[in-house]
Amino acid sequence: MNIRHGMLALLLLTATAASGNAFAQSIKVGELNSYKLFPAFLDPYKKGWQLALEEINAAGGINGRMLEVVSRDDGGNPGTAVRVAEELIARDKVSILMGEFASNIGLAVSNLANQRKVVFLAADPLTDKLVWEDGNRYTFRLRPSTYMQVAMLVPEAARLHKTRWAIVYPNYEYGQSATESFKKLMAAAQPGVQIVAEQAPPLGKIDAGAVVQALSDAKPDAIFSSLFAADLQKFVREGNLRGLFKGRAVFNLLGGEPEYLEPLKDETPEGWWVTGYPWRQIKTPEHQKFLTAYEKRWRDHPRLGSVVGYTAMYSVANALKKAGSTDSEALIAAFEGLKMQTPFGPIVYRAVDHQSTMGAYVGQLAKKNGEGVMVNWHFADGADYLPSPAEVRALRRQ
Repeated sequence: MNIRHGMLALLLLTATAASGNAFAQSIKVGELNSYKLFPAFLDPYKKGWQLALEEINAAGGINGRMLEVVSRDDGGNPGTAVRVAEELIARDKVSILMGEFASNIGLAVSNLANQRKVVFLAADPLTDKLVWEDGNRYTFRLRPSTYMQVAMLVPEAARLHKTRWAIVYPNYEYGQSATESFKKLMAAAQPGVQIVAEQAPPLGKIDAGAVVQALSDAKPDAIFSSLFAADLQKFVREGNLRGLFKGRAVFNLLGGEPEYLEPLKDETPEGWWVTGYPWRQIKTPEHQKFLTAYEKRWRDHPRLGSVVGYTAMYSVANALKKAGSTDSEALIAAFEGLKMQTPFGPIVYRAVDHQSTMGAYVGQLAKKNGEGVMVNWHFADGADYLPSPAEVRALRRQ
């Protein structure tokens, strides 16, 4: 009898311990991105989410449970990204997916998340399709989309009253989406605008000389570009050499982001209108707090990727806390309408399309001490550049 009672007590103790261990288990976040393909943006992005992760866990984690990130490189390929995401869900048992940079890859992972009914926070993919035409119940997006950022630039473009525009963009989902938004928004802001030339080089493989010559031959009054990274550097160098930008207004999406502006150095084309991140000049309390923590942790200044990674990780943590659960339906309910503070100020994840209201800085490029900087800048609140709920419902298929 005593032996039986002893065995029963041991079983109860084992069950209680197992239950306690299960409760104390960390919450796993599956993070995937094209780290090897886009290091200029994604190295700072990773440092951003790592800093946030350390802060979150130091403050007690998610309702007493630590947050754990299982991070994978997707090889810069949509098919590989889907396979990696599937492994994170099935093998690593993550509760939520986060990440991605390239728009075409973001769309592929979003589709998988919808099929597997797992919440996916798309940190950076900018294509409008992600939350509108191809939007789904399980996908949320942090950064302002191509439509939003183009809408921030269009008022400045329309004020110039230029009629003949040339467009250059990387020929994949992001560039195509940016170009479509520019044509639509510019035509509405300034009827009669003509597109006299359009160049769409493959991403990372621009023949800058040929592109610049084609644009020059069209004799545009102004140029809209969504080039970035090495493509932007080559375009700027050739354009400067051949005088393409002389006397012409140029608008470039993302051109003021430190990741892409700093490499230009004294080749920085002055006067261009851009969206970007003038990190040195932002004096708000929320940004100063982030800047101090980031510089202390990494002995380096932040890039825009740093802000995106940091805010994405806090978005996941805040949604998990609000949900009080890792259940996908609870997470969706928590994300919809989620309000939170960021280094750029407060944001809300809209319930209607799962797009956050994160804004961007808009200004012009200039050179200072041999470096590119943003001047004449202002902050554009993302909430002011989003379509209405009625317009979104007409766009969404799901």
